[in-house]
Amino acid sequence: MTTALLLTTTAIWAQREKTTFQTSGQWKPATDIRADAVMVYGVNDNRRHPFEERVKSWRDHGYTAHFMTGIAWGQYQDYFTGQWDGQRHLDEGQKTQQGDTIWHGHMVPYIVPTENYLKYFKERHIKPVIDQGIDAIFLEEPEFWARGGYSDAFRREWQSYYGFPWRPHHESADNTYLSNKLKYHLYYRALDEAFAYAKSYGREKGLDVRCYVPTHSLLNYSQWQIVSPEASLASLEACDGYIAQVWTGTSREPNYYNGIAKERVFETAFLEYGCMESMTRPTGRKMFFLTDPIEDRAKDWDDYKRNYQATFTAQLLYPQIADYEVMPWPDRIYEGLYRVSKDAEERAHIPRFYSTQMQVMINALNQMPRSDNRISGSQGISVAMANSLMFQRSPIPVENYDDPQLSNFYGLTLPLVKRGIPVTITHLENTGYADTWKDVKVLILSYSNMKPLDPKAHEDIARWVSEGGRLIYVGSDQDAYQRVLEWWNQGQNHFDAPSEHLFSLMGIHPKAAQGEYRVGQGHVYVLRQDPKEFAMNAGGDALLMNTVAKACGTLEKKNSFYLERGPYVVASVVDESEAGKAPLTIEGALIDLFDPTLPVLSQKTVSPGEQAFLYNINKVKDKKHPQVLAAASRQYDEQEGRSSYSFTAKSPANTDNVMRILLPHKPKKVSVGATRHQHTWDKQSMTLLLQFENSPEGVPVEVTW
Repeated sequence: MTTALLLTTTAIWAQREKTTFQTSGQWKPATDIRADAVMVYGVNDNRRHPFEERVKSWRDHGYTAHFMTGIAWGQYQDYFTGQWDGQRHLDEGQKTQQGDTIWHGHMVPYIVPTENYLKYFKERHIKPVIDQGIDAIFLEEPEFWARGGYSDAFRREWQSYYGFPWRPHHESADNTYLSNKLKYHLYYRALDEAFAYAKSYGREKGLDVRCYVPTHSLLNYSQWQIVSPEASLASLEACDGYIAQVWTGTSREPNYYNGIAKERVFETAFLEYGCMESMTRPTGRKMFFLTDPIEDRAKDWDDYKRNYQATFTAQLLYPQIADYEVMPWPDRIYEGLYRVSKDAEERAHIPRFYSTQMQVMINALNQMPRSDNRISGSQGISVAMANSLMFQRSPIPVENYDDPQLSNFYGLTLPLVKRGIPVTITHLENTGYADTWKDVKVLILSYSNMKPLDPKAHEDIARWVSEGGRLIYVGSDQDAYQRVLEWWNQGQNHFDAPSEHLFSLMGIHPKAAQGEYRVGQGHVYVLRQDPKEFAMNAGGDALLMNTVAKACGTLEKKNSFYLERGPYVVASVVDESEAGKAPLTIEGALIDLFDPTLPVLSQKTVSPGEQAFLYNINKVKDKKHPQVLAAASRQYDEQEGRSSYSFTAKSPANTDNVMRILLPHKPKKVSVGATRHQHTWDKQSMTLLLQFENSPEGVPVEVTW
């Protein structure tokens, strides 16, 4: 096959890779979840089954096989123990102030990505998988802990990068900022080199290798005090996109609102997915959204189900994203043992009702359309973020700077989310793209918890304001990080804070007092409070919300989010809302996709703190065309006759199938191979409810009327 034909074939398959998942195991009946692709994890991560054997097992069952491994940690003991080059490299692990190595597992440290490590990584972990014909590589979680930065390897990198001796992270705000900025650079360099090599070597093999970064959101990494390149990777020529690693474990991190710190899983997930979506939307890079039906921490099945529904709903509220990692680690989901209830010690495998519901949900993702529809609520309000959100993070306050639970960010966003306003994120790294500003009417900006890395962002913001934009700047600008050695106080710039540079570009006094200012056709509103005060104090967000209302002109306040994507209806009702505690009522011919019995409802009521995922049968365009509307399986070989409809249903072993099938007439006969089944006809919706035991080998179904 010629190189040109191979590249064309790769591009065609890339379009079909709508759903994927990751596993270090080989194919087996219990985990055959029927996504489009599988990310086979780690060259060395399964000693019983070599990488090439695992890849073949999935390919033999119809999957496109990709490769995933960690860039900051992994089964790389041969590097650390000297098996690769004859030298031990444990000094390249990340270390704390106390000299302790930060471990990910046994003999698996979080890595300072030196040039020597990258040489090893390319030779032992990228080259072999491309030799196996892999044309998509996912290097996950480029993570450097904020509490790290004390190893000999990091000190050497500091000297090389800055040109002066290493300085202890904890001694000053300037040191903290410089240390975290270097960590950011090291993983940017690591991914740049690894991806460039993968693409170059792939071309030698006639493959167009695509390179992706599965990563937590910038919001989560900042809250967990981890440094990662995040938005800057979208500018890498060799980076094709991301997986947004958002799930219960990240979204349940407590935050402050109205003076109370607690878990707010839906709201946090909505903001996490939002900051990931905004990273790639202006650049056109591909984005997969991840959810996880369980999580890393040991909880009970009810906890997992409730929070899975919250994060799943949040991801679907971004209608331009329609590619998904449907789950990580199916082995632990289907075969792991977890508590049967919150207070019980008894552990059990996933309940059948939950696996059925989960499979209905992930099979809906195989059909989920992109949509130009918008979430209900006031549009055009955006909050600025920058990668430097991670640079001010430290295990202990430095020079009296403290930002509990990232409250300077949540103070700007949760007041909006709790009032049903679908706030978006604007990345300062993307202000040069026209698409960044397309729908932004009001931009809320603060330098209390981040700093601009490039003065060009200020030029773009000033131009946008002069053309009619409305900027709300929030911050006292008194924190020690305003004085770090950066571009706004170097060379010809002599500003005490970066906001002073922005204000000067707009013709405002650099130390502008609180108030409203006219700039060209636009307006600037200056609030001289740190945003954390809006979140950490009961009722503290009144000033912010009054200013947002003034900037918008009109502001719709409610307690719900609602979106339609083709026939799918997605809704969430938030609690703690000043808009009230009223439920949201949705009407139609609705299949409840969060209910494993797939009931058809004429009305669905969603209470505060709950979400809904529905299929509206009234939205089906051609009701004379028989079709599976919802199912805990994926259908193959569909055949439609004059009075018949048949297909083969595939899904993991040891699970129950339930499906709702739209038919033009009441069925006379329902045949389900040799499998016992139950079926019920619903005349009003013209749907057949069919239930039977799943099989990965396929269950033939035929309906005649």
